[in-house]
Amino acid sequence: MAHSINASRCLIPFDQGATLVAVVEMGQASWLVAGLVPGLERQPLKKLPVDQDGLLQLLHRWRLEAVRNGCPIQRIAVAFEAGRDGFWLARWLQARTVEAYVIHASSVPVSREHRRAKTDRLDTELLKRAFVGWLRGEPNHCSMASIPSQEDEDARRPSRERETLVSECTRIVNRIKSNLARLGIRGFKVTLRRAAERLETLRTPEGTAVPVNTIAEMKRAFARLESLKQQIKEIENVRGAHLEQSSDTDRGTMVRQLRQVVGVGVESADMLVQEVFLRPLRDRKAVARYAGLTGAPDESGQKRRERGLAKGGNARVRRAMIQLAWGHLVHQPNGPLAVWYRKRTADARGGTRKTMVVALARKLLITLWRLATSGVVPEGLALRAA
Repeated sequence: MAHSINASRCLIPFDQGATLVAVVEMGQASWLVAGLVPGLERQPLKKLPVDQDGLLQLLHRWRLEAVRNGCPIQRIAVAFEAGRDGFWLARWLQARTVEAYVIHASSVPVSREHRRAKTDRLDTELLKRAFVGWLRGEPNHCSMASIPSQEDEDARRPSRERETLVSECTRIVNRIKSNLARLGIRGFKVTLRRAAERLETLRTPEGTAVPVNTIAEMKRAFARLESLKQQIKEIENVRGAHLEQSSDTDRGTMVRQLRQVVGVGVESADMLVQEVFLRPLRDRKAVARYAGLTGAPDESGQKRRERGLAKGGNARVRRAMIQLAWGHLVHQPNGPLAVWYRKRTADARGGTRKTMVVALARKLLITLWRLATSGVVPEGLALRAA
């Protein structure tokens, strides 16, 4: 069954004598399941094929063993690390009255030995120790990921697919430019609509035409580039139509509010809404942490230094916000955030500007979060005409 949970500790009272606890170390070919079964002195460990029905049967078998030993089970709690398999297993177990949780892999404490032993069995022991501590309500044992619905996950796919396609376009353009630079040809605009047709007219500094095999390679690259651009256009058209149909939903309302901000386009607005603003984040600090825009202090004794960004959150959001922060300085140069940034970077050092743009990105993210979730328009923020 699904419960409203706190990511850092469980708020449900934990009765270890009536709770069957299990953790799953998930692999591509098999699962290793470790349990804490009330009434059993041994701590069972079972290797299963990748089979959710087999996992459920194992949990029910352990529950019967606990009942036979005089410990009726009132609650079954299962946890596994977030990874390649996503959240489908957690949703499947929750639909069958099993509490399922997904642990942030980086939140589990591990030994700092230089060459610590690492096996699936030892990993299940670490997960079990962290999960039981979390169930007891003790903080800092591990953190849980929010389990999205299948619809919420699917709604994020177009934006993520578009980002992947744009990266592939950039890679192909850079490869074509590298081929031309290898021959000494510079200044040719690869992104022009008829660039592929002009390849035959190019000449090297020696006055010769581009070699036949190189032209053939670049034409194939242009064909792939055109196909990718068409796919990007299809994604954008479908997204635009969907936003028009869902204008009365939370997503449509938030995107419409963000698009009013000068310097924020529909792609950035939709990505921020899907990745951040639709999540139940507690406060502005949680928003900044989720984006990975918080610092990583290193303080010990008299040593005080910053190690830069923690980079523990959503990398997609972090990259987008840093790009939006640079763009905000261009599109809203007289805004309060831009004025604050210029005051902090008056020494004109490059390192200072790069450091402070991260702080600007954090402030801008919190501003947009308040605008999207509460409708609060900060003073001085330039908006487009409705």
